[in-house]
Amino acid sequence: MSEKQWFVLHTLTGQEAKVKESIDRRLDKEEMREDLDQVLIPTEKVSEVKKGVKSTITRKFFPGYVLVHLKLYDDHRQVNEKAWYFVRETPGVIGFVGGEKPAPLRPEEVDVLLFQVEEKKEKVKPKVIYDVGETVKITDGPFMNFTGTVDEVDADRGKLRVSVAIFGRSAPVELEYWQVERT
Repeated sequence: MSEKQWFVLHTLTGQEAKVKESIDRRLDKEEMREDLDQVLIPTEKVSEVKKGVKSTITRKFFPGYVLVHLKLYDDHRQVNEKAWYFVRETPGVIGFVGGEKPAPLRPEEVDVLLFQVEEKKEKVKPKVIYDVGETVKITDGPFMNFTGTVDEVDADRGKLRVSVAIFGRSAPVELEYWQVERT
């Protein structure tokens, strides 16, 4: 018998979680566990500052898409009608990426994607990325309202080294991403 493969579903934007929840809820009720065992919405945690308040949000890698681990084809490459209609009739699903004969993701694509999901699960990534040489305004801390130039970016730690002019001299200040904004 054929194996499960990863397929991409096109969903209404903003409905990804509802699609996942609906599929998960109906799996046992409609006896579909044998054909479908996993629904994935690849996400990452992103920190941002709005009106001086730092918050962490979850951002989708692919808004409007959901991945499903599904036995869509039988050994003769014929569509498994039960699985096809189970997924297609889920509220919020527009269809499979690829239309009437969707192609599964290649195993190497899935491996890269799952690695990225696992790697980004705990790390909080700044929403805004800064570049060396960029001018920023400090919005928090003892140097609030000063303007400086980014000398160094440490993306892993979410920190910047910014040169600030104090009393006519340039002084390096280490700041977190959320303590500055672009000018």
